[in-house]
Amino acid sequence: MSDFNSKTLRATVLKMAYAGSTVHIGCAFSIIEILAVLYRNHLRYPDNHANASLRDYMVLSKGHGVMAQYACLHEKGWLSNYDLENYFADGSRLKGLSDAHVVGCEVTSGSLGHGLPVGVGMALGAKFSKTDQHCYVIAGDGEMNEGPMWEAMLFAKHWKLDNLVVIVDENGFQAMGTTDQVMHLGSLQDKFSAFGFDTLAVDGHDENALDTALAELKSMKNGSPKAIIARTVKGKGVSFMENQNIWHYTRLTPDTFELAMAELEGKQ
Repeated sequence: MSDFNSKTLRATVLKMAYAGSTVHIGCAFSIIEILAVLYRNHLRYPDNHANASLRDYMVLSKGHGVMAQYACLHEKGWLSNYDLENYFADGSRLKGLSDAHVVGCEVTSGSLGHGLPVGVGMALGAKFSKTDQHCYVIAGDGEMNEGPMWEAMLFAKHWKLDNLVVIVDENGFQAMGTTDQVMHLGSLQDKFSAFGFDTLAVDGHDENALDTALAELKSMKNGSPKAIIARTVKGKGVSFMENQNIWHYTRLTPDTFELAMAELEGKQ
């Protein structure tokens, strides 16, 4: 059984991005620890079945970070080495955005602002079915510019969806610049709290802090939806990518791939 090691997951992302000559590496790196903790300790899949009827839901609203999720699905045994080695190749089932046709991916996302509304519906369905399923939604801080996110938050509070946990990847960047430059939103923690969410802010790369926050929020069966504002670093794990927004759309070359892998493997 995988321990969802963050260095292993990042190496998998790099190999996929290099094989497919694709972008969004920095976006995937900022959510590695979040996904590792979720898949290791919190997401329930009875009999390790991705489509188990009583599974928890993992909704990747920031669908462009999907390589990080693919790396976890590979660790779960649901994606093969062949899938990763042929990422983005002709005929591959793995695309550059989350796709519900891929085992383990609950939603098709990438058109930002839509994953949370779907996740809210899943959480409501679980409430109606009287199951103890949880729905976890990972959203980007740039995605919080979108109106449907706030409508979904109002809906979640109205329906007392305390089985919903929204995790915002607050890395401070989006495709065209910093989040403050594009649309200043102030304190997301204050805003989620104002919308009736039980909200915590943590270091999004501190796995112990993430694990503790998730356990604390899940224990609060009080009719309020939950949120974690995870402060992260875009490109985390490879020094020349960290806080460099160019890695939103930059592709790896043989040299940068070798340099990044060497750093992850501690050869520098």
